[in-house]
Amino acid sequence: MNKKIVVGVIIVIALAVGTVFYFMKIAALGDTRYQAVFLQSGQVYFGKLSNEDGLYPTLRDVFYIQVTQPSPSAKKGEVPPSNMNLVKLGSELHGPTDEMKINRNQILFIEDLRADSRVVQSILQYKKSNP
Repeated sequence: MNKKIVVGVIIVIALAVGTVFYFMKIAALGDTRYQAVFLQSGQVYFGKLSNEDGLYPTLRDVFYIQVTQPSPSAKKGEVPPSNMNLVKLGSELHGPTDEMKINRNQILFIEDLRADSRVVQSILQYKKSNP
């Protein structure tokens, strides 16, 4: 009887330790993993996605690409400078919070971004200069 109790306690402890490590790993991934969310409208947002399977997945730490038109004063045949900028959500006129709840039906697909992607590197650089 004592042997069964000891084995049961060991199993419970092992499961508890395994669960703690599992959630620590998920939390660590959540801090560094960014996704690209492609919408039916053609807009792409970058951030940390949660509740992916829900009706309204939530995107936090949101960025998007803003394309500006070349200056009309540019000479014919001249190559315009890069016209794409990564913008942090929240600087717009209407002052949104840094969180989006997106209707699942509007999402075409989601991609996980590598840590060395240009978008993730730009986000990290932005965070360094805007703590």
